[in-house]
Amino acid sequence: MTNPPPAPEPAAAAETSENTAPGDRQVPGPRLPGEPRRPTLRSDLRSSWPDGLVALVITAALFVLLYVRIRNKTSSTVTVMPFMADAGGFWMYFLSQAFGWSALLWAWGTVILGLMLSGPRPGRLPLSGPRLERLHRTTSLNTIALIAAHALLFAAELVRHDTAAWNSAVATAFVEAFVPGGYDSGTGQVAIPVGQAALYLAIPLGLLFYVRHRIGPRTWRVLHRCVIVVYVLSVWHTLLYGTNVWYDGWFRTSVWLLQLPIAALLLLRLLRPARRSEKLPGRPGATAGARTGWTLRLGGRLVVAAIVVALAAVVASGRDGGRSVPPQDTSSTHNHD
Repeated sequence: MTNPPPAPEPAAAAETSENTAPGDRQVPGPRLPGEPRRPTLRSDLRSSWPDGLVALVITAALFVLLYVRIRNKTSSTVTVMPFMADAGGFWMYFLSQAFGWSALLWAWGTVILGLMLSGPRPGRLPLSGPRLERLHRTTSLNTIALIAAHALLFAAELVRHDTAAWNSAVATAFVEAFVPGGYDSGTGQVAIPVGQAALYLAIPLGLLFYVRHRIGPRTWRVLHRCVIVVYVLSVWHTLLYGTNVWYDGWFRTSVWLLQLPIAALLLLRLLRPARRSEKLPGRPGATAGARTGWTLRLGGRLVVAAIVVALAAVVASGRDGGRSVPPQDTSSTHNHD
């Protein structure tokens, strides 16, 4: 359940004229007290500890909840994998799950902040623009940390239950947890590579902000928009492999429901972008290139609108791809051994 870090255009409103394309709306970009003119990774890491502390507290609460539900045998994880009813024996796996859920929650919030910053903002916000921008950057960094913890704990759990020599166990766990195609059991054959793709895209795309002055603002904006793909991969990984949302029910439907605000904000951001150069003109231009660009932008808006409708239909109908009946042989569909 990885996921995804920063969201589209985290600091669009704070870009100075050197990072603004001709014809775009120019925003002066005020700074917070003590913040350098150009935010650095070091300064954002120093500012990320309050947000990171909250993430750890929520992760701890999620771990307790998962642990208690396993011990009481009220979690669908026990139905999917009966051998995990021993809560004490698999505590590290449940801690990995807790980090995965908090990573997805932080990724969700990061994407929401990014879309708010790069599109039309509400009239009243609890924080100023600069503080929202810094919060977006720090939640991005903490999302990456939570994703890494989720993956590392999953690998550690594999090592812990491997009876081979420690060096062989570590090598096997590394391949299964971090090498695409290395995990060859059941649903994990698809779900694990999806999560790995989210992790390996999240790190560079999340950190590109700090070198955007070297790669150029235009290149950075194009690459950073791909972060929404990381988030989609994270949600996909969760729905495929999260044993807590393995079957139909309100919990799985709630995961789908949380995607509605993101899809709606993305549609609003496309319809009313902050940059004038990204607005869709009333009619296509005279050249072939202008007509192609206009068609692609219109197509993107229509696709996102269709996604909003589809998400609403999934939530309203409750048909969200969950399993209605436990499989006959759970070990063949979801085996962590």
